[in-house]
Amino acid sequence: MDLRTTYLGLKLRTPLVPSASPLSEDLDNLKRMEDAGASAIVFHSLFEEHIRAHGYQPHEGRPRSREPYPKALTYFPEPAEFEVTLEDYLAHIAHAKAALKIPIIGSINGSTFGSWITYAKQIEQAGADALELNIYSVPTDPNVTADEIEIGYLTILASVKAQLAIPVAVKLSPYFTNLSQFARRLTESGADGLVLFNRFYQPDIDLETREVFPNVILSTPTAMRLPLRWIAILRGRIRGSLAGTGGIHRATDALKMLMVGADVTMLCSALLARGIGHIATIEREMREWMEQHKYHSIEQFKGCMSQENCPDPAAFERAQYLRSVSTARVRSARTASLGGTKDASGALCLDVGTVTRRELRERAVELVVEDGRPAREAANSDWEQAKGEASSAPEMATGTEHTKAEL
Repeated sequence: MDLRTTYLGLKLRTPLVPSASPLSEDLDNLKRMEDAGASAIVFHSLFEEHIRAHGYQPHEGRPRSREPYPKALTYFPEPAEFEVTLEDYLAHIAHAKAALKIPIIGSINGSTFGSWITYAKQIEQAGADALELNIYSVPTDPNVTADEIEIGYLTILASVKAQLAIPVAVKLSPYFTNLSQFARRLTESGADGLVLFNRFYQPDIDLETREVFPNVILSTPTAMRLPLRWIAILRGRIRGSLAGTGGIHRATDALKMLMVGADVTMLCSALLARGIGHIATIEREMREWMEQHKYHSIEQFKGCMSQENCPDPAAFERAQYLRSVSTARVRSARTASLGGTKDASGALCLDVGTVTRRELRERAVELVVEDGRPAREAANSDWEQAKGEASSAPEMATGTEHTKAEL
């Protein structure tokens, strides 16, 4: 099975790339990632504040969290350990380049235009093969227009690109008035690729002390729905590479990202929660799926479900929302008429017995089409998968409850 892909002009063995995280701060971890099958590694970010103050301390102690993977929090450093100077960062890249064979992608995290941007050149000189520009900010000034914010991003990008010979990817948040148009502006202004999306760690409040504190929550597979939608929309509409990040925990998640058009799938929370060795598990399961579906290369199905190529382009727009709500109402009504069960909250539950044979057949045909085969070739395995999806479908509330949720 050929899992090779190209990202930012870099030829990679697979699309599995660990994204910026505390894991990359340790050289032994970097070696373990390469051994587990990582095709490239995005370094932990050098923050604008690091460069300005030579010692950024964003919080007191480790971030507090109700995270179900407490071990993952041990990877977040204490304040004294988190002080990263430019010299330390550059030396770490140089050591990594000497020890590893895979590409190293440096990362700068900032939000304002300033002299700190000039240090991108030193990251390149230290040996980085590419740079990820993580422009992370939460606009709060009501007097600043959307165009001013976008021009700020473009100015930072232009300043960085003017210094470098290596490719530059821009990591974005989804919060733009017209993301498609802004994505095109970025690539036309020199971005070699886009990483979708940045996760803003939302603050929490301690009711007893009345303090605001950072709350680190690892992603879940449902988080991938947003980047999946936008990569599908952007594929074929902009130049440059596309990286999906956020919620990629399983081989099926990575495969879906590739089908909508991602060139690479980035891993962070999955590795923090399950360990670096999980990279090998995802790759093995991807190969098994490709063998089962008779694919020899990921290029055979990459982008096949982008908005440009999928049979139902409106599925990535508002029409999909309307269809989902309508489907939920119909199934809820049928469940009620057939004596469906209720959970502890009184919500009606959907089980395989309430799904009609026609719905199963339609889903089986969808699976065949997604697989690149003619619809008439639906096999027993497709029916079984359709049944499995129906049996594991989330609980549906009544039509009235859905109407309330819409409001």
